[in-house]
Amino acid sequence: MAVTDHLDDAYLRQSLEQDVRTGLTASPKWLPPKWFYDAAGSELFSRITRLVEYYPTRRELEILRRHAVDVAAAGGADTLVELGSGTSEKTVLLLDALAAAGTLRTYTPVDVDAVTLEAAATRLAVRYPDLGVRPVRADFERHLSLLPRTGRRMVAFLGGTIGNLPPAAREVFLKELRSTLRPGDTLLLGTDLVKDPRRLVAAYDDAQGVTAAFNRNVLHVVNRELDADFEPDAFAHVALYDEDHEWIEMRLRATRPMRVTIRALGLPVSFEDGEEMRTEISAKFRPEGIADELDRAGFTVLRFFTDTAGDFGLTLAGLRPSSS
Repeated sequence: MAVTDHLDDAYLRQSLEQDVRTGLTASPKWLPPKWFYDAAGSELFSRITRLVEYYPTRRELEILRRHAVDVAAAGGADTLVELGSGTSEKTVLLLDALAAAGTLRTYTPVDVDAVTLEAAATRLAVRYPDLGVRPVRADFERHLSLLPRTGRRMVAFLGGTIGNLPPAAREVFLKELRSTLRPGDTLLLGTDLVKDPRRLVAAYDDAQGVTAAFNRNVLHVVNRELDADFEPDAFAHVALYDEDHEWIEMRLRATRPMRVTIRALGLPVSFEDGEEMRTEISAKFRPEGIADELDRAGFTVLRFFTDTAGDFGLTLAGLRPSSS
């Protein structure tokens, strides 16, 4: 199956180099979460979604099982574009609903991982033989303007992934996405909701240590790709809830003083005992906050769905008419 590819090894390498150089020379240090997801990281995240403590995947699936037909009817899309599609497991519920509504013509999964993208696209092409499956390998933060614009589109951004972006970056992302859409197109946005901080922290610091291994995996990626000498086991996994920003932070804490060399960059990096490096934020939302952020970007909320426990939200938004 042909994949439209907007990435190449040079692009990904340059992006990783820039992120590592910028993040590890900042104070405090940070690394972006997108580098968790090599083959090992993707497998670890798949295990995380099945943990008792990690509720978001189950709650979003519950919403889709109950309301995918409503989403399909309200959106009226003939083309589903999914950002950060991964294995496209949850997508089947949307595709089934759109197919049952008689509107579905095309599915465009968008992801940076070519292997996962091709495998998911091939599987779905078999399941839906009359569906045009047109995978695109791209970085959704940088290549929105390059995505196909044919058909009446529903852009799905599920899993609460938008929470990995800080507020300023979310605003830019939503405005850029809005600029690529046309009247009749919709956005289906998954967001984790504010709740008891103890449950939030537990979801990112499971008893089995799977999330800790996932967090440390970013160091394995940097070691392999940039010839660094991190000792991942010398960093402790930290998950905490920032009540002021209403987000979870994942960090890696140095358990002793150490000096790391990123040989491909000629970059020495020192860590003090107890120094923490942020590897992810995961913002939690309130329904009114979601509506406000979408409004500022030029969207209007058409429907808001949640699970029976009120843990997770799925928002269907359309384009706000321009004022004349």
